[in-house]
Amino acid sequence: MMQSMEAAITANALRKTFGDNEAVAGIDLDIRAGEIYGFLGPNGAGKSTTAKMLCTLLTPTAGSATVAGFDVTAQPGAVRLRIGVALQDASIDGKQTGRELLELQGQLYGLTAADIARRLDDVIGLVDIGTAIDDRAESYSGGMRRRLDLAMSLIHRPQILFLDEPTTGLDPASRSAVWNEVRRLNEVFGMTIFLTTQYLEEADELAHRVGIISSGRIEAEGTPTELKRMIGNDVIVAEVDGDPATAAAALTALEQVDTVDIHDQEIALATSDGAAVIADVAVALNGCGVPVRALTLRTPTLDDVFLQVTGSHLSGDQRGGNHSEEAPA
Repeated sequence: MMQSMEAAITANALRKTFGDNEAVAGIDLDIRAGEIYGFLGPNGAGKSTTAKMLCTLLTPTAGSATVAGFDVTAQPGAVRLRIGVALQDASIDGKQTGRELLELQGQLYGLTAADIARRLDDVIGLVDIGTAIDDRAESYSGGMRRRLDLAMSLIHRPQILFLDEPTTGLDPASRSAVWNEVRRLNEVFGMTIFLTTQYLEEADELAHRVGIISSGRIEAEGTPTELKRMIGNDVIVAEVDGDPATAAAALTALEQVDTVDIHDQEIALATSDGAAVIADVAVALNGCGVPVRALTLRTPTLDDVFLQVTGSHLSGDQRGGNHSEEAPA
């Protein structure tokens, strides 16, 4: 749970370009100490680029940012001492054992042999590697490599942890294990966590607040509950075979419908009382002559928010399933 109102991460008009490509288009952040902040968006939205600037791995083109109170451009060394970073591509030497990699990481952070020994016990138990800690890393499964990378990022007890797509490509059991570890780090140690993700369910489950990023800009920000309330209390979804614009025009005329959004052959309506309105929606659709394949009523999701603020869905496999690695933003 959030422990403090102290700023852990700030950004002011932060921007990054690569030639003519504007990967991050001037974002502002104010993330509190002890907060899990979910940075949600599709591949290429600018999530990883933002994380790398905050971790001092990329220099901003413009704007400014602080992490743990230190400027990422002017004081990168001070930032690095206070953060842990687990990026998408784990930098793990497969010829070394998990224990050897953790000991090396502790040495790089200047820990004493006694400190490393104590912290090895902590992180090995935390990420559930077990006896495999003394096996070569090349024998690890994908989930175990992710957990070892997380352990390496925690060996020096960072104030702030950056997790870039931590569950991409993992099976459901491994994903659940990582989620449990993230919650425990935050709840037990009060660790601030900056989590980039393309999975709606992950952001909804873990984040105290979510920033939705699209084309290098933050389009909406708030708690998952606050963001869903932007849509209304209920969502009615109509899948049509005919012209969706004709159907949408008929539905917009209904008094109790707040918003109408079209995505391909799907029409999403926001309303404060879906149960009372769905019959009128069915009548309106029948009256405009547009064939309807399905009509459903549900509560709003973060995908509904994403659709409203960006004009598109996250792709189907980004709503909770496995997905390939994110291309550089």
